[in-house]
Amino acid sequence: MLKKSSLVLWGAALFIAWNGLLLLFLWSRPASPGEGDRLTAEVIRLAQDAETELERQKELLRQIRRYSGLWGGQRRRGVRITPKPPPPPSLPPPPPPLTDPAGTVLPVLVMACDRSTVRRCLDKLLRYRPSAQRFPVIVSQDCGHAETARVIASYGDAVAHIRQPDLSDIPVPAEHRKFQGYYKIARHYRWALGQVFRTFRYRAAIVVEDDLEVAPDFFEYFQAAFPLLLADRSLWCVSAWNDNGKEQMVDVGQAELLYRTDFFPGLGWLLLAELWDELEPKWPRAFWDDWMRQPEQRRDRSCVRPEVSRTMTFGRKGVSHGQFFDQYLKFIKLNDRFVPFTQLDLSYLKKEEYERSFLPKVYAAPEVKVEELQGNRRRELGAVRLQYSGRDSFKAFAKALGLMDDLKSGVPRAGYRGIVSFVYRGRRVYLAPPSDWTGYDPSWS
Repeated sequence: MLKKSSLVLWGAALFIAWNGLLLLFLWSRPASPGEGDRLTAEVIRLAQDAETELERQKELLRQIRRYSGLWGGQRRRGVRITPKPPPPPSLPPPPPPLTDPAGTVLPVLVMACDRSTVRRCLDKLLRYRPSAQRFPVIVSQDCGHAETARVIASYGDAVAHIRQPDLSDIPVPAEHRKFQGYYKIARHYRWALGQVFRTFRYRAAIVVEDDLEVAPDFFEYFQAAFPLLLADRSLWCVSAWNDNGKEQMVDVGQAELLYRTDFFPGLGWLLLAELWDELEPKWPRAFWDDWMRQPEQRRDRSCVRPEVSRTMTFGRKGVSHGQFFDQYLKFIKLNDRFVPFTQLDLSYLKKEEYERSFLPKVYAAPEVKVEELQGNRRRELGAVRLQYSGRDSFKAFAKALGLMDDLKSGVPRAGYRGIVSFVYRGRRVYLAPPSDWTGYDPSWS
């Protein structure tokens, strides 16, 4: 850029010098009668042209200097320069520093790709949200799918639409070629969460996928749980999802009931910016949700989850090709009764209080055999406990009773300290390890 600036200056100097010599030559030349006026007018015109050209060269030099500084700064930061960058998305300004959790802005980040049915998700979010200022909706779109983009754009200023810029295929090991979609999903999550926490600098965010429908008290639930997430560092997320939330396996009369779980549920979840600070540097290339369930990421922390789910999925089509959808997911009960969570005391979910009440309740429940449950016997006992002793017995009992039987790093879905709470034939059942349980065995996978 310095060379270009020098060339402009030299060009301007030569131009002025040439005009000066021309002027000197014309003044020293003998003039014929009547020619002096004509020459004088010509010289004045040339001088005016020279002045105009000099101003043009000065403006060009100013532009070169301005863009030189801009480009140089971007190159030092490693930013890729495009000739015509797209206009920035219309997003609400970053919130002020956290002073009152009750007033913290909690954006909803909707992860979208090529499902034009994202409309169903957005319609419910916009219908139920109590405040556009407190809960701005940001739709992050991958895939570049035109029809989905048109659907999102149809909401105008009601949602912010950001687009993942890198749509290229990702080099993957030969044995993972069929999992290319999972690699792209992980890349999209990393970019979108980076936008929320790095670019827009929000304090926390609620993440939902484009195939989720939310319950009427979805926002109320997260608004009430947010201060709990701030206060209890043994928690690392709040989820709207119950993995075993089929209608016949939950108590719809206790829609206000919440649990701690060691299993990361996803499917509508709240995280803090501090968690992203921790996870971003080691974010995986693929299978991000199972990666979250590994001991190295979970670090003995838990999530909050509801008895009755506050989200349900309607997306059978996807990279998982409907895995679990027909057997479990499509039967998940979506809560339809508004619970005023912000008026309830949720302190019972703090670790010390929870273990003082929940664990004694589980191990005080009478122990029964799986055959007695299946035969609907001993109903007079009320809540009961079914004890498993190892991986195989857990899977056998879970399968017999209709629970999801897979384990991730030894953790059962919806489990806390190995205990899974559910309803079977109208009564509460705790599928639990022995009371002297000492921890999860990651080989149980």
